[in-house]
Amino acid sequence: MPHELTKVIYKPDSQKSEEYTVIVNPDEYEKWKNGGKSISLAEVVDSFQVFFSNQGKQGILGQASKQQLENEFGTSKDVDVVQQILEKGKGQSADGITSRGLFNETRGSGVIDSKGKGLTGI
Repeated sequence: MPHELTKVIYKPDSQKSEEYTVIVNPDEYEKWKNGGKSISLAEVVDSFQVFFSNQGKQGILGQASKQQLENEFGTSKDVDVVQQILEKGKGQSADGITSRGLFNETRGSGVIDSKGKGLTGI
């Protein structure tokens, strides 16, 4: 059964539309953010994938490249990048995004459409 998820969005420059996003479990994220740093990041995040959009919150999210992560965060190590996004970013309800568990990634494009159109129009 799918469970509700939240996006944590980090916008490095308020003058640009570039955003980095991590999908988290809302209850665990709130506990972690409010001082429960002993909670494992594996329990907080839905996955260690970092998504990138250069069109702001209305754009299509694609997976951030290692070069983008190196340039912005000084590392491409997923644990370090995710921790920085969780610390510096802001949580936002992720309406329409649910965890489906394991699925065959070869059947899809690997992008998340944050506009709620599904895969139509991609």
